Amino acid sequence: MNLGLKGKFAVVSGSTAGIGFAIAASLAAEGAEVIVNGRTEARVEAAVAKIRQQVEDVQVSGIAADLGTRQGVEKFLHQAPSADIVVNNLGIFEAKPFAEITDADWLRFFEVNVMSGVRLTRHYLPGMKERNWGRVIFISSESAVNIPLEMIHYGMSKTAQVAVARGLAESVAGTGVTVNSVLAGPTASEGVVNFIQDVARDHRVSAGQVEKEFFERVRPTSLLRRFETPEEVAAVVTFVASTHGAIMNGAAIRAEGGVVRSAL
Repeated sequence: MNLGLKGKFAVVSGSTAGIGFAIAASLAAEGAEVIVNGRTEARVEAAVAKIRQQVEDVQVSGIAADLGTRQGVEKFLHQAPSADIVVNNLGIFEAKPFAEITDADWLRFFEVNVMSGVRLTRHYLPGMKERNWGRVIFISSESAVNIPLEMIHYGMSKTAQVAVARGLAESVAGTGVTVNSVLAGPTASEGVVNFIQDVARDHRVSAGQVEKEFFERVRPTSLLRRFETPEEVAAVVTFVASTHGAIMNGAAIRAEGGVVRSAL
């Protein structure tokens, strides 16, 4: 299927590893010109080189900037002033009991997970509306619906992303621009893989056993009953970004492996 992305210009925040990297690679493979983003030059350069190795004749470059800060976003936008596709993937997570989540923690999660996407979209959306074509996608999570007890501040930020995306979609009604959020499920991203390996080492069990117990105890409603791969999430995001995704607007698209039990 031709997804109609050739010649489109895409930016993917937080894309040197995990879901973000897989999305950047997938969009590039479909012919989009892609900008990879990370906080350090070394990580960005490595990600760009890896995509070029995976896909022939791709148009991919990178910008090192901390998009979790206003200054970082300004630096990024100075180098990439226009885009047809914006994937707001940048995000952080941590497990912490509610009583131990400080004011600074709450503000940090909102700043990185929510405001990074708000700032990028605020800049790019007017140009998309003027050209009458564009895609804005917030990478949210099943945690937006099933707020995790072990990281309520993370769940809050994921819910906020869904709300922002829906509100923005209302503002582009009747145009060729769409704004959606994608609710990913537990995914074998770089951070998750490292966490699982650490737990397995500390408890002297296999990573497979840790994964099995995670879905038995922490996400028992999962129908997939395994971690999603970044590539599986990227495939969904790439379709949403495509010309074929025009009828999806203002949606919280569930790609969470059936963790959310609601039928709607």
